[in-house]
Amino acid sequence: MKLLKSGILSSYRDLGQNGLRHLGVNPSGAMDKLTVRLLNILLQNDENEAVLEMHFPAPEILFEEDCTIVIGGADFMPMLDNQEVMNWKSISVKPGSILKFKKKIAGNRAYLVKKVSHANQFLPYLGNSFVRKVSNLSKTVEVRFITGNEYKLLSEESKQSLENQVFTISQNSNRMGFRMNSEPLDLKTKIELVSSVVDFGTIQLLPNGQLIVLMADHQTSGGYPRIGNVISVDLPILAQCGANDLVKFKVVSLQEAEELLLLQEKEIQKLKASIIFFNGKQAN
Repeated sequence: MKLLKSGILSSYRDLGQNGLRHLGVNPSGAMDKLTVRLLNILLQNDENEAVLEMHFPAPEILFEEDCTIVIGGADFMPMLDNQEVMNWKSISVKPGSILKFKKKIAGNRAYLVKKVSHANQFLPYLGNSFVRKVSNLSKTVEVRFITGNEYKLLSEESKQSLENQVFTISQNSNRMGFRMNSEPLDLKTKIELVSSVVDFGTIQLLPNGQLIVLMADHQTSGGYPRIGNVISVDLPILAQCGANDLVKFKVVSLQEAEELLLLQEKEIQKLKASIIFFNGKQAN
């Protein structure tokens, strides 16, 4: 696979590295980790195998061997040898084929995974019902969060404003964090905090009253008040947002967040089992 044009901020990403935060090394990895998992599952790869993370304008890619590819996440209207192909569908590719991305339809990060082709391999397609759970790519998204250690320090007016107003993702956003433009939020009293651990999805209140949501390349600790944390199942949705997109926040309980994550994992395991079953049946 050769990049004829590199595109904007194209890079290979896996699910990130864990176990090094005590050394100040963050996990990093793909922004939309759920899409990475699903694409690898579709091709029966290890879920953590690195995939190509793309932004628009996306790269132009030449394939140099027989392989199978799947594209998912954002919809950049993929064109293989000038013929439109589907997202979330396994596609057989011949040597010399060229993949281009014609137009940004929805979302901000598309992913490509490749596997050397095998004879009689079942070529799966991720059904529309599952895709809707994975990627809410509309202009305004609702993002659920659990309250953080310093949520109680917000004024009552700011607690109401946090859930009732619409936030705009700032142009000054990147893989480290999404800055949110809105009416400023206030603490009951000004306080000084000791730097504490933060994570992908931590919502911090900046000194100017604006929010920042930490993303894949976040630092390992920070001293701004931690208002909350975006729940795991909504992080991929937020990761598909970009500058000027609109976000609404909704607080949920820790129990609800855990139940939603368990439900998502059950659906993923069903998908994995069905692909293994069909491949095994076809091999026989």
